[in-house]
Amino acid sequence: MSDDDNSPISTREARRLFAGLKSAPALVLAVSGGPDSVALMWLAARWQRSLARGPRLTVVTIDHGLRREAAREAREVKRLATELGLPHRTLRWRGAKPKTGLPAAAREARYRLLAQAARAVGASHVLTAHTRDDQAETLLMRLLRGSGLAGLSAMASLSERDGIVLARPLLEVPKSQLIATLRRAKVGFADDPTNRDTAFTRPRLRALLPLLAAEGGDARTLVRLAARLARANAAVELLADGAERFLRLRDRGDAPQAGVRSFEAAAFAVLPGEVRLRLLLRAINALGHEGPAELGKVESLLAVLDQAVAASPRAGANGRPALRQTLAGALISLAGGRIHIAPAPARRRKGG
Repeated sequence: MSDDDNSPISTREARRLFAGLKSAPALVLAVSGGPDSVALMWLAARWQRSLARGPRLTVVTIDHGLRREAAREAREVKRLATELGLPHRTLRWRGAKPKTGLPAAAREARYRLLAQAARAVGASHVLTAHTRDDQAETLLMRLLRGSGLAGLSAMASLSERDGIVLARPLLEVPKSQLIATLRRAKVGFADDPTNRDTAFTRPRLRALLPLLAAEGGDARTLVRLAARLARANAAVELLADGAERFLRLRDRGDAPQAGVRSFEAAAFAVLPGEVRLRLLLRAINALGHEGPAELGKVESLLAVLDQAVAASPRAGANGRPALRQTLAGALISLAGGRIHIAPAPARRRKGG
């Protein structure tokens, strides 16, 4: 991208942003009406028109039912989409809204509805308008929550959700450049006041960014850090893949038990701590039935496992478990010198 954060995006730069999506059959554009998503729609429409045979584009606006102005903004997005020759749909998040954790619940609902829209029109990807500024804020949010290496990698340019690929083609682009692009094209956009509502974490962190920038921690630097952490995370994932193969080779003579993952405790113990942690996370998330395990709880479990194995490498050799613990709907036990992870029995309902 241009080094000038206030320069409009050129046609050549736009082609580069969307180049990897050229062969997709159809794309859904998530457009709320704010400057970032309106710029995504305008740039994508111009890019599509430049192709002899490009993907079909469908614009989708999610009305969360949280602001009175949302319906009007959705109508304005539809008007602009029509001017650009693009079909548009508004989908509404219906039902009761939670009193706590509203941003996270709204995000889950938004992605669920976008995935449904993508399947309905045969789209392989949903495009969102996350920018470099969003990436910097995400890194800060996860840093303050104590996220691990994977979380601190922040958002990926491509990820998968509900069988649909989420693409973020503007992740390297500053918001200011998108606004400059719209102003040159004389395209209007909405202003969502919740983006400045300090009742939410992200706007509070956004207000801190100028202070961090004055100390050298601007958005460009933070995004560079996220990219480096993502690179390190990918390397550790490869190590974890190799460790899984290593542990399976150790069990070559033993038939695996269906629905159970099992590791030789002594061989597991010599692996690096981060690799052991990831192997536990993978197994618990694959076999548990209560959602993703919390990193901190898996770290605590690993510490207990390490202590039990260190106390006796053949812990539980008599067949009686030396450790038995449930986490995220998975049952983790240490018996016969092996670590076993299996689905935990369903919890009994009170009064049942």
